[in-house]
Amino acid sequence: MVVAEPKPLNEILAMLQPYKKILVAGCKGCVTVCTTGGKKEVEILAAEIRIARKKEGQEADVQEITLERQCDPEYIDQLEGPIKDRDAVLSIACTVGPQYIAGRYMDKMIFPGLNTVFIGGSLEHGVFAEFCQACGSCVIHNFGSLCPITRCAKSLSNGPCGGSSKGKCEISKDVDCVWQLIYDRLKGLGRLDQMTQVVPCKEWTTSRDGGPRKMIREDLRL
Repeated sequence: MVVAEPKPLNEILAMLQPYKKILVAGCKGCVTVCTTGGKKEVEILAAEIRIARKKEGQEADVQEITLERQCDPEYIDQLEGPIKDRDAVLSIACTVGPQYIAGRYMDKMIFPGLNTVFIGGSLEHGVFAEFCQACGSCVIHNFGSLCPITRCAKSLSNGPCGGSSKGKCEISKDVDCVWQLIYDRLKGLGRLDQMTQVVPCKEWTTSRDGGPRKMIREDLRL
């Protein structure tokens, strides 16, 4: 899932300062799973904005909506009614959300309420870790289905480096050396022979370095 974190409230308030009629828009997708942009978070953030405005002696007409997703045009269209009399929209989805809304409603000011952090998963309640860089050409089958591109600090395809010690990465004793994890997994599978194979250079043309990417599924197009 896409993992995002809330922007500081003072930063949000500064962005919204000139506007009186605000719509806080949440998303039931990834940011609901990581508890930063769902219906509950929309209600809390809207209340915080109202309270902050009241303390400053300002009026605040803050409305709330939580869309199924903010990364699909059909759901963005559901804002047609609620957005009409709004001066600004605060989107608490991943950064795709405010960009989609901005592209659809050209006459409205749209602001991000979250910082998109990474693609990852939960380790335990309230703890999330990065597992994927979305590089576009997955090679984890070469590494016991673990990703050294993301989880190795040096993105080594033929590791480990000399800084690995006691299963930990040299950057921090709290960071597991993914190459130790790869070794342990392949050993358990009886496939340590894979570690003797030199992996070719990574195909980076599918990564973000070539500019914004697009995927076209002809089988899904009308």
